[in-house]
Amino acid sequence: MKTILQKQLEKVKSHYEALDDYHRYIEAMEFDFSSEAFSSLSTEQKAVLEAYLKRFSSLQDFLGAKVFKSLLDISGISYTKMSEVLILIEKEEIIDLDTWIALRNLRNNLEHDYPDELDDALADLNDCIDYFDYMNEVVTKVFVFAERYHATS
Repeated sequence: MKTILQKQLEKVKSHYEALDDYHRYIEAMEFDFSSEAFSSLSTEQKAVLEAYLKRFSSLQDFLGAKVFKSLLDISGISYTKMSEVLILIEKEEIIDLDTWIALRNLRNNLEHDYPDELDDALADLNDCIDYFDYMNEVVTKVFVFAERYHATS
């Protein structure tokens, strides 16, 4: 029987693998994130940019809302509120809290940008793509932490 954390880690892996695929596709596009270049992208290429953002957001949300709590639970580290969870996860060297919050704000900006703010949205999306390596590090650290408690499948 799989534990809740094992099921969560499978979902993290699925989100991450898709994110990695989209990231490689975007890197190969050599897109300069200007509104002029954006207007010349194919529908498929625009869809990949949107899919990247959706996976990035979903992965960050899922880690923050579910997985981090489960990691603390398996390790016996107690917490009472979400702000404590992030501080404790930072103490375990899984995230850098300032970077995590900056990413959250960046993602929130992207969800609220409108077409008349395309240049700003593209700059934020570019930043999100630049943070791929950081997200890779976080995911790796999550799995390493879980393995310490034999929680990986």
